Amino acid sequence: MADLARLTQIIEPEAKALGFDLVRVKMMPSEAGDGTQALQIMAEDPATGQLVIEQCAALSRAVSEQIDALEEQGDVLVQGAYHLEVSSPGIDRPLTRPKDFSDWAGHEVKVSMIKGFDGSRNMRGNLVGIAGDSGAETVTIEDNKAGAVSFPIGSIHSAKLVLTDALIAATKPLDTSGADEISEDEEEKADN
Repeated sequence: MADLARLTQIIEPEAKALGFDLVRVKMMPSEAGDGTQALQIMAEDPATGQLVIEQCAALSRAVSEQIDALEEQGDVLVQGAYHLEVSSPGIDRPLTRPKDFSDWAGHEVKVSMIKGFDGSRNMRGNLVGIAGDSGAETVTIEDNKAGAVSFPIGSIHSAKLVLTDALIAATKPLDTSGADEISEDEEEKADN
């Protein structure tokens, strides 16, 4: 298994050095179906809320170099085989930080609570926002079934935005300049 807190301490400075905000660090089963794990790093450019391919590649290289250097010194950060996945949070992004619950207030969310939470385990509705001091924040949503519900941020297992027309309209489009040149280059290679 991997110590996600330790990995986050290693990864976050690498993201910051490139001008990115770290959204999430997570270990998950690899999609390859070969029994390996994936170390998923999700980050964003504060200017766009997303990362383009070149930014993902830069962060991947920086993190790989840092992890490789630590492992060469004998610091085993992830037990067993794994691969690194760096991605943008996407439009229906996970909400993982207090600022996410503030920034995306007014949009529809799906929230799953941790086991043992006193109340409904799954909720869906309009995110009202977040209040309280660091470490004692309370999230409020207007749940479609239960109405207004408030709960400590620490009781959330997972939360993410729901893809809606309002969310699409509120999301900053990525810069697509150069996309035509890429398509033309690929067509030329296919013709040769």
